[in-house]
Amino acid sequence: MEFLKKNWFNILFIILIILLLVPQTRKPIQVGLNRMISFSPSKIAEDERDTLENYNWNLVDLNGEPVNFKSSIGKVAVVNLWATWCPPCIAEMPSFQKLYDQYGDRVDFYFVSTEEAAKLQHFLDKKHYRLPVYQPLDMAPQKLQSRSLPTTIVISRKGKIAVNKEGSANWNDSGFKELLDQLLAED
Repeated sequence: MEFLKKNWFNILFIILIILLLVPQTRKPIQVGLNRMISFSPSKIAEDERDTLENYNWNLVDLNGEPVNFKSSIGKVAVVNLWATWCPPCIAEMPSFQKLYDQYGDRVDFYFVSTEEAAKLQHFLDKKHYRLPVYQPLDMAPQKLQSRSLPTTIVISRKGKIAVNKEGSANWNDSGFKELLDQLLAED
């Protein structure tokens, strides 16, 4: 008993390492840890925002319907690059679903993944997400490209990039909703 009292932290640490080595427990632990450390994304200062000049990006929804990102010119848009195998991507999805439920009729959302449509649909069905998911048919405009997943880019009505966040975040945060409200109120 004395041994356990002195070494409880070491024993707990060893158990955690073992759980992280087992594939069936690693992913849920990574997702949970990412949710714990996800905060509201930082916005880019207005005088430092790049302008998205090229909106030409051909996508297809999970039903095979073509969509061009050009349809979001003059609108507030949220573009999320993600994958079903990415723990930080999975960690932020519940907050995105809540945000989409509240803003989906006023903001254009694009959840873009290069994975197969059947795999994406299975993930959405399993998690009960109703997010608009797309697959790219060609390269994204330069300012929407990233080598990191997840990456989320928020674009104002004027084409200004207000957020360019790599890594997971809490997208249903009041601070982020305040930014969306400001972007929606712009002329």
